[in-house]
Amino acid sequence: MTADPQALLLEAVAFAAEKHRDQRRKDAEASPYINHPIALASLLKREGIDDVAVLCAALLHDTLEDTKTSFEELRERFGDAIASIVLEVTDDKSLAKADRKRLQVEHARAASPRAKLVKLADKICNVQDIVHAPPANWPVERKREYLRWAKEVVDELRGTHPALEAIFDGVYTEGVQAMC
Repeated sequence: MTADPQALLLEAVAFAAEKHRDQRRKDAEASPYINHPIALASLLKREGIDDVAVLCAALLHDTLEDTKTSFEELRERFGDAIASIVLEVTDDKSLAKADRKRLQVEHARAASPRAKLVKLADKICNVQDIVHAPPANWPVERKREYLRWAKEVVDELRGTHPALEAIFDGVYTEGVQAMC
């Protein structure tokens, strides 16, 4: 692990790109998956988050959940702080989807401040995708359900970062209005 923050960020981008190389988003264009973690880190940086651990965790946030990456691999490569943030925002894929969604709501309030930032950015980016580049085969009711659930999670994160919360509220409102 390098001590140079810029080098560490670039290492996280390269690592995430390699791990997600064969994955695509669910939008009609089947966008490269790596666009999603880059969007999280970019959003956080634009909103004044300079904590390199948070930015790296945003880039790596789906590696444990969606690739064959282990916690130990992340820890060895990026250190305890970054690996721990990623672990905090990782769903247990061995659980049913309904249980994973319920647990995200339940665990949101107790998450560390750094994990809350990553979770907020993830919900913002996912809701933006639902509104502007939705999964090709999702009916309106599934999109509405995602919006409702994302709001439940974000409501448990309130007080973390007012500007990010306002961005979420704006895109959530846009989504609700578009699906009326």
